[in-house]
Amino acid sequence: MKKVITYGTFDLLHYGHINLLRRAKELGDYLIVALSTDEFNRGKGKECYFSYDQRRLLLEAIRYVDLVIPETCWEQKISDVKEFRVDVFCMGDDWRGRFDFLREYCQVVYFDRTPEISTSKIKDDLETSR
Repeated sequence: MKKVITYGTFDLLHYGHINLLRRAKELGDYLIVALSTDEFNRGKGKECYFSYDQRRLLLEAIRYVDLVIPETCWEQKISDVKEFRVDVFCMGDDWRGRFDFLREYCQVVYFDRTPEISTSKIKDDLETSR
């Protein structure tokens, strides 16, 4: 079984997220999503609209996702790859190069983003429409 992992916040879930998850699942048989916890996001200066538990429920309802685990810190990626015996790590290309150190443990793939949509754009559009 070929295992794939990706990481993210997945707040205000949109079709760009779905595109990433679909493409990630196409790389293997089993997709793990490491979902940033509320505490980890606050440490990054991010405040989510949906709580970790709500975002986890949304992800678990998506047919491409097999397992959701908490992402609590930047440093856990190597241990996650080892613990879950991951074959492929993937992220959006806005992170290109940042996780190349994982090539020692697994294949690393960066996907082109869906250019016309992002959580930031949704938030900006909502703010502008007020």
